[in-house]
Amino acid sequence: MSDTALLRIGILVAGVLLVAAIFFFSRPKRLAQGKRKEPADAERPRREPVLGAADGVAEAGEGAATGETVSQPELGLPDVDAGNLSELGKRPSQDFDKIVSLYVAARSGQVLRGEDIVVAAEKTGLVFGYMNVFHRLVEGHSERGPIFSMASIMKPGSFDMANIRDMETPAIAFFLTLPAPMTALDAWEKMLPTVQRMGELLDGVVLDDSRNALGRQRIAHIRDDLRAYDRQHQAPPLTKSPRW
Repeated sequence: MSDTALLRIGILVAGVLLVAAIFFFSRPKRLAQGKRKEPADAERPRREPVLGAADGVAEAGEGAATGETVSQPELGLPDVDAGNLSELGKRPSQDFDKIVSLYVAARSGQVLRGEDIVVAAEKTGLVFGYMNVFHRLVEGHSERGPIFSMASIMKPGSFDMANIRDMETPAIAFFLTLPAPMTALDAWEKMLPTVQRMGELLDGVVLDDSRNALGRQRIAHIRDDLRAYDRQHQAPPLTKSPRW
């Protein structure tokens, strides 16, 4: 089996797990019934959830946010306070009905390096935040939640800034969850050039949700699909009051 085929299979599996993780963590947690909290649990420091809820996706561990300040001076980035950023990019509503995803994959025989991803993310206007991944926010209105987000396809999907120089991944995933803080088509027009620019900066290949090279025909199909989505989700027109 060729390297390209193996990469597509790996991204396919990771994509399924990523979508499952988004669905899992976007739902409100149910209160445990009849479970007694052990003293050890009470003393254990709280950790933010990470992307992952199935085999192949790790639980929160050393890479999870602990509230410590991590400095990245050599990357030319400001200090990252993981505790304060934990809610930045969180969706105000946990309901969504559609996910549009793209990938930037390393070329055959290569990998994407963590520090390169962080620098490229900064250059394209992405911010580090909720679930320790990157988000594109509405300028001046971060409370509206992310337009789209970016994660690694490797477990746990998040970016451990304390060890970012040791991170390597075959690909990164960009996902747009709908409804977004703007129309679906406008959100897509924000995500597409960002992904393409990330591909250039990382010398990677942009793939669609089927793990094929993203071409003009596929882009046109996605745009048509999102136009239809916007039409279906427009507010219904006000009906005129009947004349008596």
